[in-house]
Amino acid sequence: MGFVLQACLNGAREPGSHPSVPITPQQLAADAAHCAEAGVTSFHLHPRDVVGLEVLAGPEVATAVSVVRVAVPRAEIGVTTGAWIVPDPVRRAELVRGWAGLAAGRPDFASVNVHEDGWLDVAAALRDAGVGIELGVFHERAARALADVGVPEGAVRVLAEVRPGEGPEEAGRLVDLLAPLGLPILLHGEDDSAWPVLDHAVARGLDTRIGLEDTLTTRDGTPAVGNAQLVAQAQAQVW
Repeated sequence: MGFVLQACLNGAREPGSHPSVPITPQQLAADAAHCAEAGVTSFHLHPRDVVGLEVLAGPEVATAVSVVRVAVPRAEIGVTTGAWIVPDPVRRAELVRGWAGLAAGRPDFASVNVHEDGWLDVAAALRDAGVGIELGVFHERAARALADVGVPEGAVRVLAEVRPGEGPEEAGRLVDLLAPLGLPILLHGEDDSAWPVLDHAVARGLDTRIGLEDTLTTRDGTPAVGNAQLVAQAQAQVW
């Protein structure tokens, strides 16, 4: 696969946190279709239940993924396994392992945050379910821990995240620690670090992402209309 510009459509944003943040499968699908028109072929989303809460349960995951897949049939679709959704690591791994039977609703990949309790078990559950693994690395301590443990089977990329208040300098140190692992690195920021880190990723030839999960503002700091606008601005920088 060549360079990846991924669209992260909603993340943990609460309903109402932005007028355009997509919550329902139909809203996610509509946003994905608009972003695909700009050339995006990779999507990261957080499935929700009927009241808008994030879930890892198979039926809701399958519904979100399958509806989005109809809208963007040639794209890869990923989801989260965030520990804040199901704090019990044993139960979290059980739910993820159950994704094996989701058929058209099974995601292509899922992010696993290396700093979270039970992440290795969740990664193994994803492997058993036939779902690719994005290794979420939020700081240098997690990068070193991953290097010590080694890359789990089934990993497709490292999802390197630079936290708010940090910037290209921190991004550079994180990437330097992760590069020896030999996996593709998707580097992105969050909130005020989103655009500077995206530019740093592009300058280094790394995969990156943008969307309402990562920022609610455009490059010039004005409120974003929605995911498609953010993707269009990122696309102008990338291509």
